[in-house]
Order: sequence, then structure tokens, then C-alpha cells
Amino acid sequence: MAITGKLLASAVVLSGMIACQPDQSPERALKLHNSIFTIDTHCDTPMSLARYDIGVRHEKGQGCYDLPRMLEGGLSASCFAVYIGQGARTPEGYASAKERAMATFGNLEAMFAKYADQCEQAFSPADFKRIDKSGKRAILVSMENAYSIGLDINNIDEYYAKGARMMGLVHGRNNDICDSATDNAVREGNDNGVSEFGKTVIKHMNDMGIVIDVSHASTQSFLDTLALSNSPIMASHSSARAICDHPRNLSDEELLALKKNGGVIQLCILSDYIKVRKVDPEYTRLQEDLEARIQAFGGREALRNKPGGDDLLRESRELRARFGGPKATVKDAVDHIDHIVKLIGIDHVGIGTDFDGGGGLVDCMDVTELPNITIELVRRGYSDKAIKKIWGENALRVFETAQKNRIRN
Repeated sequence: MAITGKLLASAVVLSGMIACQPDQSPERALKLHNSIFTIDTHCDTPMSLARYDIGVRHEKGQGCYDLPRMLEGGLSASCFAVYIGQGARTPEGYASAKERAMATFGNLEAMFAKYADQCEQAFSPADFKRIDKSGKRAILVSMENAYSIGLDINNIDEYYAKGARMMGLVHGRNNDICDSATDNAVREGNDNGVSEFGKTVIKHMNDMGIVIDVSHASTQSFLDTLALSNSPIMASHSSARAICDHPRNLSDEELLALKKNGGVIQLCILSDYIKVRKVDPEYTRLQEDLEARIQAFGGREALRNKPGGDDLLRESRELRARFGGPKATVKDAVDHIDHIVKLIGIDHVGIGTDFDGGGGLVDCMDVTELPNITIELVRRGYSDKAIKKIWGENALRVFETAQKNRIRN
């Protein structure tokens, strides 16, 4: 039987990505997973720390992360995000954002002190490997949404002193630094990219050796940032738009620019970013109503810190379950990795789950199920060398380069 062009194309083996493995069994994949350095570059678990004991093992459905389950899931390290939702661009709004950010830093400091036998804060790439060898979980503190900088560049130095080594420029709406991929104005075609203030922020982050995170940035903001940055950047939790057409995902144009920059896209496993699915209009209506009430309550970070937030969290989970929950699978997620590798190479992709911020797949709903990704990579024939790059080496390279380029003492 003749092999058609389509079948032949699907059988092509890419140099450096896939190798003929003698054993592609789940057992060998698990052994590999537990023997290599693995890092998740984005989780939102810090939002819960005021009311969630991360040092105690929780059952599935009670958060995606805790330190015992990190160990079970073979996860060496993680970037814990200090997330601040976008608020008013006023002096009062900036003050509130900074206050909430500092409270989260305080919760993280308490975690490191209480569970010093299970985890340790990483301040540098070298710390990741050192802490991993000690048997503890390595936690690097990142920030999601530089809105908490306000208009004071000195706040970057203050957050750096607290350990922040990666900062996301923007979140769901435009801020004073740059435009957001999901802001209504941007979706209507008005994308202004990085502001003049944003240019100074990017330079300052470069000078400090802070990795710039472009997840949530608009296309113009993304391209502007790459043009301005003298260090590789990271999309800490994003996926491929060619596979799932969502504004939060990166287009092929952006991925090619990322390759030129030397940066990395860390695959976000939030189901809606992995697979396009038909959404029930009733779900959309109810979700919009719920989101409005969440914002009136004080934003998503307040749900885990203020009395009454549990009810809204429960309603959110019930609404998601009622309309079917996550539909994408690990196989769907690895389709994104395949696309990215074929387009820009194995050196520019990793994993950033967005756990506890919406991330989750049918067969990867918490940190204990992360080995399922490795099992699928092995099943598809990815080499051990390629899997090591995906699970940690690519992200480490970006952190190392940012540190080497640091000029501020």
C-alpha cells in the first residue's frame, strides 16, 4: 500500500525532538519524570495561602497544589505568582494593589518559615538545582500583573528585594505599562502596545535581571516588548493560537519572534486555551454574572482571603461542573507542544500549568497528574533530551540569561 503525502508528513521525525526510544511504556516515562528536574512556571496558589494550609496534603478538588502533592507529582520546582487583578488606575487603586501584593509576599514568607523542611525560596537559577538536590521543593516568587507597580518604578526594586524574579506586565485589562490581549478595546482593534512608562519598566526589569513575562499581553505589546528587551522573555503560561484560536494564545508570528528573542513559551493547560469547544450561551450568561459579582467582592484574589469568598468559589466550581467541566486532554495539550516544536524548535517550549488559576485538563487536574504529560511525550517518541528541555532546561536558560545580563547591584 502506497504511503500518501499526508501520512508521510505525519510520520516525519524531527531532528533533536523525537528519537526512537527502546521503551515507550508509561513505566519508563514515570521513571524518567521522577529522575529529571521539572519546573512549572506559573501557578496561582499564593492567592489561597491566607486560608489554605499548603504543607498538608489535600484531596483532589481541594486546590491543585500543596507541598506533599508536588512531591508525589515529581515536580521539582514552581513559580508561585503574586497575582493582583486589574483595578482602577488611580492613586487609591495603586495603593490598594501594592498593599495586596505585599500581603501575599507576607503569606509566602510565612509559608517558607513554617515549612522550611519541605520547601525553600529560590532567588537564582543555581538555587533551583541546589534546593532540588536537598529533597525540598524549590519555589521562585513571580508576579502576575505589573499594575501593582503603579507609576513608581522604585516598587520594582522593593518587589525584587522580596524575591520576585519574574514579572508579568499585564493581566486581563490594559494597564499603564501595556495593553492586554483580552481588553475590550484591543479586541475591537485598538492595540497600542507598550506605553512610554512601559518602556522604562522593561528597561528597569532587564537591568535588575528580572525575567519579563508576556503572558496576557496583546500582540503589539508582545512584539514591542521583544523589540525593547535585551534579555530573552518568557510567556509563563500561554498556548498556541494555531491549535486553539483564543486571544490569550500566541500566534505563529509571535512564536517566530519569540524564537528570534531566545525566549520560551510555557504551555498553559487551561482547557479553554487548549481546545476550542462550543460554549452554551446559558453558561456564558451565568459566568458573566458571576464574574461581575466576583469583581464587586474584590477580585479573584479576594475570594481566598475574605470571609464569604468560599461561597463564590463553590458557585464557580459548580457552574463549571454543571456545564461539563474541562474538555481538553493531555493529548490535546501535547498537540500544542508538537506545533510549537515544529515551528520554532525544541529549545523554546516548556510547561506553565496555571493551576489554581483555571488550569486543568480531564486527565491532569492537579499537580499529582503532571506525569501524564511526560507519559504522552514519551508515547509520541520525544527523546529524553527533549523532555528534559521541555520540563526545565529551557526555562532555566531564560532565568540564567536574565541574571547574566543584570547590571544593577
